[in-house]
Amino acid sequence: MYRVVRNFLFSSVNKEFLIFLFFLVLSSFFWLIMTLNETYEQEICVPVRLVNVPKNAVMTTEIEDTVRVTVRDKGYALAAYMYGDRIAPINISFSSYANRQTGYGIVPSADLLKAVGQRFTGPSKVVQVKPDHLDFYFNYGLSRRLPVRMSGYVVPGKSFYLARTRFWPDMVTVYASRRTLDSLRYVKTVPINIVNFADTVLQTVALEKIKGVKIVPNTVRIGLYPDILTEESIDVPVKAVNMPDGKVLRTFPSRVKVSFTVGASMFRYVSDDQFSVVVDYNELMSHPSDKCNIYLKASPHGVRNARLQMSQVDYLIEQQ
Repeated sequence: MYRVVRNFLFSSVNKEFLIFLFFLVLSSFFWLIMTLNETYEQEICVPVRLVNVPKNAVMTTEIEDTVRVTVRDKGYALAAYMYGDRIAPINISFSSYANRQTGYGIVPSADLLKAVGQRFTGPSKVVQVKPDHLDFYFNYGLSRRLPVRMSGYVVPGKSFYLARTRFWPDMVTVYASRRTLDSLRYVKTVPINIVNFADTVLQTVALEKIKGVKIVPNTVRIGLYPDILTEESIDVPVKAVNMPDGKVLRTFPSRVKVSFTVGASMFRYVSDDQFSVVVDYNELMSHPSDKCNIYLKASPHGVRNARLQMSQVDYLIEQQ
């Protein structure tokens, strides 16, 4: 076997291939040396840590955990930064930059650039740092419970409507400065887009981030409950308004039909006393006629497209 392999490798044809391969590797090595000796710019990520945070402080917006540093140096030096030992993180002292009165801390660009520069030695030059400054928000446990509201575009399928929306939990704890807490009335979800659904939808959604605010939990479970629309009608009594003392207005008929669209599951909760159909006595006196106009003034929540099936009725005014 040894002789077979030796004869194969050192045959006249394979000798030429091995010589070619040797010089190819040698030239690639010299090319790599020359390439790495050129000057380049490279973006390198440097980790950041906020240290010495008091135990009673609540971070309502965390500091950036990484800064992107553009460094100019020889190729071999940049390769060492990128593929060698991990660059030590920059430690930002909480007490050095935190303002306890405002609940806000900022690391200015000069301090950040100085801290970054200490991570690159020799002729390495820091060209740019992104972001150019770091900031963070905190408080000492000040919080409020706020309701959750849906944000986005939700449209059920044809002949359906959104009967009910539910959240789990429906209240969340919000940590922020007193001024911010006083300005908030509710917390919104990130915009959602759900269309053409005919059955219950359950989905986990994130809550919209607010700078300087920490929300616990930061996600909620949302339930969307559609209901099929149905056309219904109900007889409603006609009532007179602005009647003077001693007079009574009677209409013929005394009850009129109101048509409306409502969810099938809600129809059993709809009653005639939730509607209001009226005749205005002052209008009769200013525009006397054989018939009086009737108006639908109120309808229950959840009822859509409520309308009278007649707009005028006969009437009689009696003196008591």
